[in-house]
Amino acid sequence: MKRLFLALFLASLAISITAQRKVIDQAETIIKSGKNLDRAEKLMADLLRDSTYRLNHKVWVTLVEAIKVQYDQGNQKLYLRQNYDTAALFNNAKKLLLYCEQFDSLENMPNKKGKVRIKYRARHAAMLNAMRPNIYNGGAFYLRKLDFKNAWLYYDAYLDCAGQPLFADYPYPVTDTLMIKAAYRALYCGYRLNDLEKTMKYFDIAYQDSLRRENIMQYVAERQLQHGDTTAYVEALKKGFALEPRNTFFFPRLVDYYNMRQQSDSATIFIDNALRGDSTNYLALFANSMTAASSSHGSCCKSTTPCLRHIAIWDWRTTTRPCNLKPLSSTSSAAPRSKSKRSTNSLRKVGRSWKYSGRKLLSNKRNGCPHYTPFISISTWEKSLRKLTKS
Repeated sequence: MKRLFLALFLASLAISITAQRKVIDQAETIIKSGKNLDRAEKLMADLLRDSTYRLNHKVWVTLVEAIKVQYDQGNQKLYLRQNYDTAALFNNAKKLLLYCEQFDSLENMPNKKGKVRIKYRARHAAMLNAMRPNIYNGGAFYLRKLDFKNAWLYYDAYLDCAGQPLFADYPYPVTDTLMIKAAYRALYCGYRLNDLEKTMKYFDIAYQDSLRRENIMQYVAERQLQHGDTTAYVEALKKGFALEPRNTFFFPRLVDYYNMRQQSDSATIFIDNALRGDSTNYLALFANSMTAASSSHGSCCKSTTPCLRHIAIWDWRTTTRPCNLKPLSSTSSAAPRSKSKRSTNSLRKVGRSWKYSGRKLLSNKRNGCPHYTPFISISTWEKSLRKLTKS
C-alpha cells in the first residue's frame, strides 16, 4: 500500500512538473513573439499564486521578462510619439520593482545546504536603476490627477526600495536628491488620504526639506488631532511655532488649546514669544487681549462688560492688556482711539460678536467678578482681524 501511494505521488508530481514546463514554454514563446505579453504575464502570475511554484526561479525570471518587454515597447512608443497609455508605462515599472524585490528576497534564502546563491541581483538592480525615475514620475502623474492613493503607492515604492538589499550597491539616500521631495509628496498624499500612518511613514526624510517644514508640521498636527493623539498634536504645534512664530496656523491653535484648559499662563508664554519676535503682530496682540480678558488674575474689571468694551475700543496696535485699563464711559475723551474710525468700528463689531457668541458666563469666586470662560478661539477671529490691518 505504501508503494502504491508513493507511486501515485511521484506520478502526480511528474504530471505537475510537466504541466509547469508547458506553461513556462508557452509564456516564453509569447515573449519571443512580442505580442499578447499581458497573457504571458498572467500565466506566470497564476503559477506564483500556487505555493508549489513560488520557489521556482524560472517562473520569476519569465514573469520579469514578460513585464520588461511590455515596458520597453511602451517606452519606445512614447519616444516615437505614438499613442500609448502613459499610466501603463508607470505601472509596468512599479510592477517590475515589486516583483524583483520579492524574487531577490527569495533568492537570498539559503538552500538545503545552508548556502546563499544570488544570481540575478546585479542584473535586476541595474535594470531597475535605469527605470526608477519613472516610478517617481508615476507618483507625480497621479498626484496631478489628485489620485492620492495611487500617488502614495508610487512614492512609497520609490522611497522604500532605497533600503532594500536588492539596491545595496546604490546608495540612494546619499546620491538621490529627489528622495526628500518624494518623501514630502508622500507625506502630503497621506495627509489628503486622512491616513496618519501614511502621513508619518517618511516624515524624517521629508523634514529635511527646510523650505516646507511649516507645511509638514501643519499636516502632521492635523492628522494627529484627527487620530486623537492630543500630546503629539500639541508637540507638532510647538515645533511648528518654533519654526515660525508668525505662522497663523500654529500660534492661534496653541493659544486656544491652553485657554480652553484655563492655562492662561502657558498661553501667555507663547504670546510673549510671538510679540518678542514681532511687536506689531496683530494676531498675537489680539490673543494677548483675549487671554487677559478671560483670565481671573491681575487688576481686573468689576464685570465682564468693561472687559469687552476695552476689547471693542482697544487699539490693537498697542501692547497694553485691556484688563489693566480703567473702565471708560462711552463719552470719555480718554478712550484710546485707533488710527481710523473704520478700525474702531470694526473692533467694536469684533467685541460685540464675541460677547454674544454663546460663551458661558462663570462666576469667579476669588474676586467676585463674572468672566467668560477662556474658550476663545483665536483662530476663529484671525480672518476678521486680518482685515483690520488693511484699514
